[in-house]
Amino acid sequence: MKVTLEINGESRSVDASPWKRLLDVLREDLRLTGTKEGCGEGECGACTVMLDGEAVNSCLVAIGQCDRRTVTTVEGLANGEVLHAVQRALVACGGAQCGICTPGIAVCAAHVVDRGLVTGTDDATARARIRELLAGNICRCTGYQLIVDAIVIAAREVAKP
Repeated sequence: MKVTLEINGESRSVDASPWKRLLDVLREDLRLTGTKEGCGEGECGACTVMLDGEAVNSCLVAIGQCDRRTVTTVEGLANGEVLHAVQRALVACGGAQCGICTPGIAVCAAHVVDRGLVTGTDDATARARIRELLAGNICRCTGYQLIVDAIVIAAREVAKP
């Protein structure tokens, strides 16, 4: 089956079985290896991408469902050489360790930040909201504190008028 996608702002076509996972098409056919496989069962969030503006686990999406749809991977978060606010904050805060979960967390966090979903009148409320919104992204290396710190910083940066 020929599938045409808009990936990271570029139209791309691929011939693949309609049952092949979006994750595998991204990594194997399109050589976008930033998206990682963690569990392969939709439990860890390492393979999170944006599909038509919504965060999804690419290991659970068949490529046959993606024809003429828009996909944003971790490679598409940056604007050329300029990293997304979330990516810059993750680097600045040391919010990544082994790197397996980082692409999925970055995509999910960018979704949260760009849509202004980090709400709260105080820092504790914002941090609790971030933890709730990122609950589908599992990191086995950190205690999440540096990740949450980074997202708070990115949310403040993006929210500035």
